[in-house]
Amino acid sequence: MASNTTDNSQPRPRQRNGPPPPRRHGRNPPPPRYQQTTTATTAHAPQEKKKPVFVKVDQLKPGTSGHTLTVRVVNQTSVPQKPNAASSSHLRPNRISECLVGDETASILFTARNDQVDLMKPGATVNLRNAKIDMFKGSMRLAVDKWGRIEVTDPVEMTVKEDNNLSLVEYELVNVEE
Repeated sequence: MASNTTDNSQPRPRQRNGPPPPRRHGRNPPPPRYQQTTTATTAHAPQEKKKPVFVKVDQLKPGTSGHTLTVRVVNQTSVPQKPNAASSSHLRPNRISECLVGDETASILFTARNDQVDLMKPGATVNLRNAKIDMFKGSMRLAVDKWGRIEVTDPVEMTVKEDNNLSLVEYELVNVEE
């Protein structure tokens, strides 16, 4: 028979007096706590955008990034992709082409990927924003990743200096001991 009385044989949780015990943190410690400032100078002031500083191609150095330049596309060659058995069939294939771009000071190879290939047509004048220098087999390549932008602009009368190709200069990584 079932009884309507409560069973007091199970232990009840103990009432605590005082602060809770300190938390033990495993792999992920809690984020730091920040104090809120109430000064008038930090109250949602709109940030002023900096004007882009355009550089010339001959000023590019290995390992640098954040460049903004205006260049003309001289030619474009498609890079054939090797069929890779390890890649999944549901992924779309990457399109890569190497474009020779430059201005009146020098020229350099630009690596265009996927949608960028359509913008980099020979004879087009483009603005490259937040471009970076990648090193490939010891030589410089210009590239724009997902944080950058390629904008096709109005044609500018510019003669590209093809005999000063920065991608033909080979660099070697040297460790300097102090």
